[in-house]
Amino acid sequence: MDQSQTPLLDALAKYHREDRYGFTPPGHRQGRGIDPRVLDVMGPQPFRNDVLASGGLDDWHSSNGYLSRAEQLMADAVGAEYAFFSTCGSSLSVKAAMLAVAGGVDGGLLVARDSHKSIVAGLIFSGVRPAWITPRWDAEHHMSHPPSPQQVRDAFEQNPDAAGALIVSPSPYGTCADIAGIAEVCHERGKPLILDEAWGAHLPFHDELPTWAMDAGADVCVVSVHKMGAGFEQGSVFHVQGDLIDRDRLSACADLLMTTSPNVMLYCALDGWRRQMVEHGTALLGNALERATRVRARLDEIPGLKVLEDELLGVEASADLDRLQILMDVADTGTTGYQAADWLREHCRLDVGMSDHRRVLATMSFADDDATIERLVQAMTAWRTAADDFDTPPEIRLPDPGELQLETVMLPRDAFFGKTEMVPADRAAGRIAAEQITPYPPGIPAVVPGERLNDAVIAYLRSGLAAGMTLPDPADSSLEKFRVVA
Repeated sequence: MDQSQTPLLDALAKYHREDRYGFTPPGHRQGRGIDPRVLDVMGPQPFRNDVLASGGLDDWHSSNGYLSRAEQLMADAVGAEYAFFSTCGSSLSVKAAMLAVAGGVDGGLLVARDSHKSIVAGLIFSGVRPAWITPRWDAEHHMSHPPSPQQVRDAFEQNPDAAGALIVSPSPYGTCADIAGIAEVCHERGKPLILDEAWGAHLPFHDELPTWAMDAGADVCVVSVHKMGAGFEQGSVFHVQGDLIDRDRLSACADLLMTTSPNVMLYCALDGWRRQMVEHGTALLGNALERATRVRARLDEIPGLKVLEDELLGVEASADLDRLQILMDVADTGTTGYQAADWLREHCRLDVGMSDHRRVLATMSFADDDATIERLVQAMTAWRTAADDFDTPPEIRLPDPGELQLETVMLPRDAFFGKTEMVPADRAAGRIAAEQITPYPPGIPAVVPGERLNDAVIAYLRSGLAAGMTLPDPADSSLEKFRVVA
C-alpha cells in the first residue's frame, strides 16, 4: 500500500477547507462556545479539530472509508492482517480480545499473573475464569519477569480446556517474553495467543528492538501508541493475524465496549504516526537507542545508582529487553524510588515513568534529544547529592515470592459483584478479596477479587502505602479496612 497516505488527516484538512459546519455535537461548535479562559490555556486548535467521526468527518454511512483505509494502512505497515483503532486505550482493546477468545467459554483463559489491572477488569466484566500463570520472580530485586514457554505449557496441561493464553510483553520494566516460544506452545494446541503489548507500539519499526508480536507468531496483540509512539493518550490499536481469531466476533466485542463518540484527533494522530514511522522510524528509533546507550552509561556512573540491564536477562529472567526503558536501582543509597520520584518532581520538575520501593524508571522516546537526556542526567545527579539528607524511609515488609501468589477461590466477577463487607486489616487475612488493590504505576494488581488475602500481602501493601506507594483503587484508601466477600 502507499504508506504516504493519511486518509484521516487528509479528511480533516478537507473538512476545514470546505468550511463544514454541523448542527450536531460537539456543542462547542469548533471552539466558538469555549470560555476564553480555557482557550488561553489550551488554544483554539484542539476544539477546531474536535468533530464528529461519522456525520462530520465522514458521512453517517462512513461511505468514504477514511477510518477503514487508515486501519488497513496500519496493518500493512506492521505486517499484520487486520488492525482496529481504539480511542478508549488498550484497556478497551485487551478486554475486547479477551471477550472474543474466551467469552462464554467454560475453560477460561490462561492469564499471566503480572497482568495490568485493565485485564483484571476484563475478567470482572466478562466472567471469564482466569487460570493464572505465575511470573518468574527475582527474589533479590523483588520483581517479576514474563513467564517462559514451559510455564505456559505447564498451565495448558493443568487447564487443557482453556480457550487461549494472554501474556504481557514488554513488561513495564521493558523486559520481554519469548513470544515465539509461547506462540508455538499455544498453536500446538490450536489455541490463540493474545499479547498485551501496550509498551511495544514502536517494536515493528527497528531491528534492534525486541521482536514484534506479529513477527513472533502472536494471533492478536494490543499496543498503546501513546506510550512509546506519538499518539494522544487513549490511542490504541489491536492487530490480528491467522485463523484462530474470529475477526467479526472481535469487532463485535470491541463495539460492545467502545465509545459511540470517538475522538477524531486520536484517530488522526494514529494515522500520522504510522506514516512517520514507515518513512522515518528506523532513523528516529536508531537515534533514540544510541542516546539511550549513552545516557545509561552516564547514569550508571552516579554513586549508589545501578542501571539494570544484564540482571534482567537470562534463562531464568527475560528473553529480551527494550533498552529505551531505563530502570535504575537506588537501593544502595538507603532511600526508596518513591522518595526519588517525589524529590525529582518537586525540585527538578521532572516526572519519571515509575517508582517503587527501590527503583525509578525513565522511559526514553524517539522524541527525546540531547537536551532532554542532559536534563535527566543532571536531575539524577542532583538527586544523588540530596539523597544523603533524606529521612530514613519506613520499612516495607516485602513478602517472599510464594506469599505474593494468592489462592484464587472465586471468579473475579462473582467476588466483585457479590455481597461484600468491610473488615479491619487485622481481621482480613483468610477472607476473600472483593476488590483489586494495585500499586500504580505499573498497575499490576497485588490483590485480585476472588483471591484469599494473607498476612504477608496485607503487610506489604500497608507498609508500602506508608512508604509512598500509590494505591488508587481500594475502597478504603488508608487500608485500615479491606473490602471482602461477606
